Amino acid sequence: MEQYVLYGPLLAKVIYSREWEDVTRSSWCLHILIICALRGLVHQLWYSYSNMLFLTRDRLICRQGVGFKQIDREWDWDNFLILQAFIASMACYSFPSLANLPLWNSKGYIIALLLHIAVSEPLYYWIHKLLHSDYLFTHYHSLHHASEVPQSFTAGHATLLEHLILSVLIGIPIVGTSMLGFGSTILIYSYVLMFDFLRCLGHSNVEVIPNGIYEAFPLLRYLLYTPTYHSLHHKEMNTNFCLFMPLYDALGNTLNTKSWPLHKEKSSGKNGRIPEFVFLAHVVDMTAALHAPFVLRSFSSTAFRTRFFLIIMWPGSFLVMLVMWVLSKTFLISHYYLRDRLHQTWAVPRFGFQYFLPFATDGINKLIEEAILRADRIGVKVISLAALNKNEALNGGGTLFVKKHPNLKVRVCHGNTLTAAVILHELPHDVKEVFLTGATSKLGRAIALYLCQRKVRVLMLTLSKERFQSIQKEAPKECHSFLVQVTKYQAAQNCKTWIVGKWITHREQSWAPPGTHFHQFVVPSILPFRRDCTYGELAAMKLPDDVQGLGSCEYSMDRGVVHACHAGGVIHFLEGWTHHEVGAIDVDRIDLVWKAALKHGLRPV
Repeated sequence: MEQYVLYGPLLAKVIYSREWEDVTRSSWCLHILIICALRGLVHQLWYSYSNMLFLTRDRLICRQGVGFKQIDREWDWDNFLILQAFIASMACYSFPSLANLPLWNSKGYIIALLLHIAVSEPLYYWIHKLLHSDYLFTHYHSLHHASEVPQSFTAGHATLLEHLILSVLIGIPIVGTSMLGFGSTILIYSYVLMFDFLRCLGHSNVEVIPNGIYEAFPLLRYLLYTPTYHSLHHKEMNTNFCLFMPLYDALGNTLNTKSWPLHKEKSSGKNGRIPEFVFLAHVVDMTAALHAPFVLRSFSSTAFRTRFFLIIMWPGSFLVMLVMWVLSKTFLISHYYLRDRLHQTWAVPRFGFQYFLPFATDGINKLIEEAILRADRIGVKVISLAALNKNEALNGGGTLFVKKHPNLKVRVCHGNTLTAAVILHELPHDVKEVFLTGATSKLGRAIALYLCQRKVRVLMLTLSKERFQSIQKEAPKECHSFLVQVTKYQAAQNCKTWIVGKWITHREQSWAPPGTHFHQFVVPSILPFRRDCTYGELAAMKLPDDVQGLGSCEYSMDRGVVHACHAGGVIHFLEGWTHHEVGAIDVDRIDLVWKAALKHGLRPV
């Protein structure tokens, strides 16, 4: 972010001139700042669109997702905007007439188009072809080709030499038209933004140009390239060198013969691949919604944290929530590959608070049911329910759907067996006593039963004697004494191991003795009020190292880490288990699932 300070001199010039000089003397500075902002927006909008997989998945050219390595490599993709802003400033100082152009001149568009076609296009073709010679490619052009999956941000990811060349190519039609007396402010805006628009189009990784247009007007394919056309250049680098017009590849005998057949295939909208595993998530809250992979890549590729800019974007998120509430269905949000198997994350278009509205539960269950039936229909092997989608009060941890549709081929999985295993394996090996809140929940019950069988005393916080006794009866008789019902937090004032399954306040945490560690399976995580205590993260596991195309973080998890229920579904799929994992947790399977996770390369965090 520090590099944006370099825009400071331009902003200072605008402010100074408005206060102490003629405003028109600094108008060019203001125009440069506005153009830079609009250019950044063009790249961002193209990125957002191409990564809205619910719209584009069937027209993706390269199906592999964008991984963290590529994201980090392209992190400063917009540095070229700063460079070209200063080049534009120098041009305005060198050619004062550029700073005093009329607003509009229709003849300028014809001159600029002719200069682009006759000068910029062939010049770029020749230079680009030269950049693919051994020495120049290794030292100046390989950086751009290092990105495996073209994205709009890849268009801006290049070396200084390449950006200087592009600056000249953009400048020729603008300066040339202005020197001939036909320049205008609107021409500069429209040419620069269209130049960026077409660059982003070629790097979008989504075929957006219908093949029918080229079949109706065959000559058009030589005047405007397509995303498929340019993607071939990134795969077979000795072809398709043009800027925007394949005409020059045809003249230079470098036009890839696969270009048109591949374009027809990719534009057909029949390129989707059926996922074998689906994680069915939901939106947490208004700010977490902005962590979606197609919103801001730099934000979604790091663990979710509350940031200042989220406050500014909150109203937009609120409007989207209202629209989703009325119109939206479950949609695809992200994907990755594990051992060449496609794993997808679908999102139920509901926010966390909506799950606690009595009048909304039937609608939510209907959305979840429709997602399960769709997964069953297209051939998904396992669908894993996240967080509130498997709420016991909502649908019995998925039991509702399995009973209603007994012939499901897709396996429904809540993943809580692995969640319990993760929490239990976080506990110290020599632990003798734990304090458990949310003790009669699905996870709380399994944890209590597991620990009591290992002679660990469990203080179960619950006001319901009936529910406590029901769980106690499930334990072997010789273990009954290790399960103790407590009704107040004061009962844990000497216990340093707390397992939190229910959100607790500062006052409730105050009963824990100094040095307590709070393990937790509550969403959202409890706030760390106590400086003399330590707080565990939500139960999670790191995916195997051979995962590919993973470029977004799962809510507050670090890179490559997913919630334990997500990992539990992955294990269910990898092991090929044929049973549904719904309802109560089978305590006897906790160790089995844990060993399976480690066997397949998943690791505790």
